[in-house]
Amino acid sequence: MKLQILGTGCSRCKTLTTRVEEAVKDLGIIAEIEKIEDIEEIVKFGVMSTPALALDGKILFAGRVPTTREIGELINSNKK
Repeated sequence: MKLQILGTGCSRCKTLTTRVEEAVKDLGIIAEIEKIEDIEEIVKFGVMSTPALALDGKILFAGRVPTTREIGELINSNKK
């Protein structure tokens, strides 16, 4: 499982990174967490508002920072 955090490194992006790491730990799963900060790469995902989170290349949300619990629920409901 690969989680991709899309954002330029702003404070909201850093908060999202922390929450994703917490959600992965809470779920007890193994996941690769990748940070994508290059604007051109972010646009390739079709994201126009950051931060965003993708699971195995599929965008789960964009333009907001959900709670750790909500991130965990999104991961669980979208994992293969």
